[in-house]
Amino acid sequence: MMIRLENLTTTFGKGQDQFTAVKDVSLEIKAGSIHGIIGFSGAGKSTLLRNINLLQRPTSGQVFVDGVELTGLSESELRKQRHEIGMIFQHFNLLNNRTAQQNVELNLKFAGVPKKERRERALEALAIVDLADKASAYPGQLSGGQKQRISIARALVTEPKVLLCDEPTSAVDPRTTTSVLQYLSDINASLGITTVIVTHEMNVIKAIADNVSVMEDGAVVEEFALSSLQEPSFEPITPIGRYLISDEITLNRAPKQTPNLVADVARV
Repeated sequence: MMIRLENLTTTFGKGQDQFTAVKDVSLEIKAGSIHGIIGFSGAGKSTLLRNINLLQRPTSGQVFVDGVELTGLSESELRKQRHEIGMIFQHFNLLNNRTAQQNVELNLKFAGVPKKERRERALEALAIVDLADKASAYPGQLSGGQKQRISIARALVTEPKVLLCDEPTSAVDPRTTTSVLQYLSDINASLGITTVIVTHEMNVIKAIADNVSVMEDGAVVEEFALSSLQEPSFEPITPIGRYLISDEITLNRAPKQTPNLVADVARV
């Protein structure tokens, strides 16, 4: 397994204000797979994702990535280990006063990589997402889809073993969503990077993931392979699982009132 989480719990606040965002989660993610984590807003999925690279350190439990227990590392050891874990954020997190190439180079600069090597690797990463021609462009000159592809290149430039994606398509339009997911799928296929995607959109999971974990109220309540959806007899075991895989939007509609035109005329 590339990623193994054991009994993770993450709480915020103290006393009466204490809130548990992740509740005793254990999870295994296979090397080279694309694993989806889905749930409604507030389910704890983004916190769980940040637990994997310890951007949010869990209150208790253990995190293993490629056999290394991250929760047992010192801060300096953890910083080195994070170079093997790329992350793509929901809102791009690009610096507006730096070019696309400079944004991609940032993680390498922090790692002390020499300038010439930084430039070469940044251009290679931009080429992977077909944006080598935008190396000198600033974020303000790019579309939302291009910005997200820059953030993908930035995550890839350290040559990670794991790629964490926090709602990577929620800030782009539906057509761009398809493009971003295609790049992530191609990168997984060609480079073998284990990919974890957090989203509240089941169509994203259906398009790209091998397996999915369903979260509700901080806990993983169900897991299944996406290939199971092709089996006529398959049905998720939890109500939220069944709801999330449904493609339909159902509204509780109150009966419409028929205007009483005679009464309205009489009042006039």
